[in-house]
Amino acid sequence: MRLQLIAGLVVLPALLPAQGRPLPAADSALVGRILLAEDRRDSTDAALAAGIRHGDARVRVIAQRAKGRIADPRFAARDSLPPLPAPPVYPEPAWRLRLRALTPKSDCNAIRMALGDSAWPVRFRATDLVTPACASDDVIATTLADWIDALPANAARRTRGGVSWQAAAHATVALAKLRPDDARAHMGTLAQHRQWQVRMYAARAAGVLADTARLRILARDTDDNVKEAAIDALSKLSGHAEDDVYLAALRSRGAQAVRAAAVALKGSPRSDVPAAAAAAFKRWAALANASSKDARVALLEAAGRPITEDVPPAGRIDLLPRAVALALGADIRLRLTMSPASGGGSFVVRLRGDVAPLMSSRILALARAGYYDGLTWQRVEHDFVIQGGSPGANEYVGLAEYMRDEVGTVPHVRGTVGMSTRGHDTGDAQWFINLRDNLRLGRDYTVFAEVVSGIDVVDGVLEGDTIASIEEVKP
Repeated sequence: MRLQLIAGLVVLPALLPAQGRPLPAADSALVGRILLAEDRRDSTDAALAAGIRHGDARVRVIAQRAKGRIADPRFAARDSLPPLPAPPVYPEPAWRLRLRALTPKSDCNAIRMALGDSAWPVRFRATDLVTPACASDDVIATTLADWIDALPANAARRTRGGVSWQAAAHATVALAKLRPDDARAHMGTLAQHRQWQVRMYAARAAGVLADTARLRILARDTDDNVKEAAIDALSKLSGHAEDDVYLAALRSRGAQAVRAAAVALKGSPRSDVPAAAAAAFKRWAALANASSKDARVALLEAAGRPITEDVPPAGRIDLLPRAVALALGADIRLRLTMSPASGGGSFVVRLRGDVAPLMSSRILALARAGYYDGLTWQRVEHDFVIQGGSPGANEYVGLAEYMRDEVGTVPHVRGTVGMSTRGHDTGDAQWFINLRDNLRLGRDYTVFAEVVSGIDVVDGVLEGDTIASIEEVKP
């Protein structure tokens, strides 16, 4: 592991919470050593024992927490620590109750009514619940076709409260289920649309329509998210009959497309597959990108090799200048501004360094470096979470160096911000914001921030909306 101790361990009094007295420089340095020991998962570091014996309660808690996290990744003893300030409480938007009223058991009348709701999230929910049972409902079919027809050639912009490509994309998959022949009439245009998300949904619709010819074309798309959707659908329909398509996709630059291709190739009867998958694994291992783990593992399985052969890159252990201040409760806030092309608006989050100082300081550094500028919210589940901050607009593409979990006592309630992972200690710098109370996530996911203003902007985010910038602001 690469150990890099960055200067800046001395905490300025102005950064400390008003109710706390400043720590002497030596004690601030001790807190820094404790945090580094936690990051290394080094239970033998003398800083832990020194911290537990310290006269300042804040230092003792930080040391006790570090020791507990090192001993137990899930930190079952977290409730033994003093309680931390609770996140803000936000009321639910009225439309969310109407959204929750829609279930897979909703009848065609309820779906028809919801398609005319004033809130697009409710309309999307109704669209996604369409089944062939409503095939005789002309109003539903006409509404879906109208949304597709309204898709502009340039769907890169939307007004606040409106949509761009999203309505047509959801309608395409729904119409494929409802009236396949009507959907086929639109597929040629949708599968060639300039907006990649439209082509991705077209691939999903092609899967519903069993249109393998179109899926073969989309599996060679210039966008790796489109490739992934097409390969997933094609594999379910044709299996290893399309191994040539999957082998070609192994040369893709995006981990999501390579993973999908490798999964599709697993168990192939072709003799050339193991060597091709092994060569692709070698290329991806050489990139030393922690976030491509899923692709590497899938390639090993396609090659018929044990996944224990995966050698993940060494983790980065460092202490950023603001980590100690955050650990001691510094009030550091970030304003996330949405792109005008995504309806604009902004919201502010407060970093919860009092529970996750290492992660919070790394997020702060990434934001200040412009890492998130221009990235999107690629996952939007309007009664669960929004998730974004991936350079590839996909859950399998994240920061090259994983962040460790820092699970704690701050609950995953509405408005809290958590770190996306795909297993223990695999934080990939993607944010997810809880749109409702999701307390079950507390066992596995770290809360590193909370929304303190602009929750209405958060509620209004749609899939594909773009982050213009994130900047530090004064409390």
